Amino acid sequence: MDSVDLQVLKSASEWVNAGRRVVMATVIHTWGSSPRPIGAVTAIRDDGMVVGSVSGGCIEDDMILQVRAGQMVQDKPATTRYGVSAEEAKRFGLPCGGTLELVLEPLTRDSGLDDLLARIERHELVMRRLDMRSGRVTIGPAQSTDQLTFDGATLATVHGPRWRLLIIGAGQLSTFLAQMAQGLDYQVTICDPRDEYAEGWNVAGVELRRGMPDDAVTAMNLDGHSAVVTLTHDPKLDDMALLEALKSPAFYVGAIGSRKNNDARRKRLAEFDLSREEIGRLHGPVGLKLGAKTPPEIAVAILAEMTAIRNGVKVPELAEPEKATVAGCTA
Repeated sequence: MDSVDLQVLKSASEWVNAGRRVVMATVIHTWGSSPRPIGAVTAIRDDGMVVGSVSGGCIEDDMILQVRAGQMVQDKPATTRYGVSAEEAKRFGLPCGGTLELVLEPLTRDSGLDDLLARIERHELVMRRLDMRSGRVTIGPAQSTDQLTFDGATLATVHGPRWRLLIIGAGQLSTFLAQMAQGLDYQVTICDPRDEYAEGWNVAGVELRRGMPDDAVTAMNLDGHSAVVTLTHDPKLDDMALLEALKSPAFYVGAIGSRKNNDARRKRLAEFDLSREEIGRLHGPVGLKLGAKTPPEIAVAILAEMTAIRNGVKVPELAEPEKATVAGCTA
């Protein structure tokens, strides 16, 4: 499963390599309410074919007309704004008078899309720099903390998996969770030392590790852009990963199982060198309370909670209450 932006890059590359004229638009600034975030992209082919989105659709309609007429950009990148006035905001469907600023880039074989896609395929995190004066593109390594920047002379965009997800267990639920997570820009790793599960794992683009879960957590050197979810239902495996993950800076650590099983898990974890605060970081039962029953529904619930936390949003009415346990007692 591809993320939205990756679909845009792939389609744009195919069109350019086929000899078509293509314009790519990137959101670089927003004011007021905006349907799409900074960094959102869309690509428009000379015949009006479009992939991706920078708004709810009305802005794309206007750009399509300009691209078809050859009036948008020619040889060099340029910037444009939509929705500056209340009249334009209403015309283009921008809520609450919102405004978008875009970089419009005419794509060519020198735009580096093939190189960029190859690096993303290798799970590299890369920065693409576009010189606004010359249209020249350079591509190099990026850090997980890097963000889109635009100073009027250079547009720097970050591509590749900025988020990492370690899943303990290679069962059916893990398959759905891994596939969906890739669509949300996670670089997914599966760890399962059990032959009966690991031998049948076949999700493309996901690394499989056969070692012990605690070793996998340590080896990944988790940071604030990392998440760990344990799905084996086997305390010997899940708890090993949690003991290391809860001490890490990972933004999300979750464990499958009922409320009763997770209460027992917290008591077990309290017998080790984990603080009350560290145990309190555990999301268990994992995921939002959506009434999920099937593996795909449970995967949606897990990713919904992860998305809320990564975006700084709390939904306590849908989340299982977190608990902390000290010395075997629930707090």
